[in-house]
Amino acid sequence: MRGLAFYHGFGGMGGGGLALLLFGLLKLVFVVAIVVLIVVMVRRMHRRGMVMHGMHHDMMPGAAPSAPAEDEAVGIARKRFATGEITKEQFDEIMKSLV
Repeated sequence: MRGLAFYHGFGGMGGGGLALLLFGLLKLVFVVAIVVLIVVMVRRMHRRGMVMHGMHHDMMPGAAPSAPAEDEAVGIARKRFATGEITKEQFDEIMKSLV
């Protein structure tokens, strides 16, 4: 009987409390990892303009797709013009080539 008590108290079937705690933590880590993965994927899709918000104007048939890169380029050109990095003529030429 003494051998059974020893085995039962040190990792046999009696150590369920610690195992349940570790299993619960493992499930929590798994769920958090899935949520983080989903958030990262949605952010990447949103940055690339792949997330649809209902019927957006650039998703309508026959409409030209919007160009987020052009919007960013226009913003950069405006900022450079405002800070004096480029002249009015250079700014106008950049705008002609982008639009």
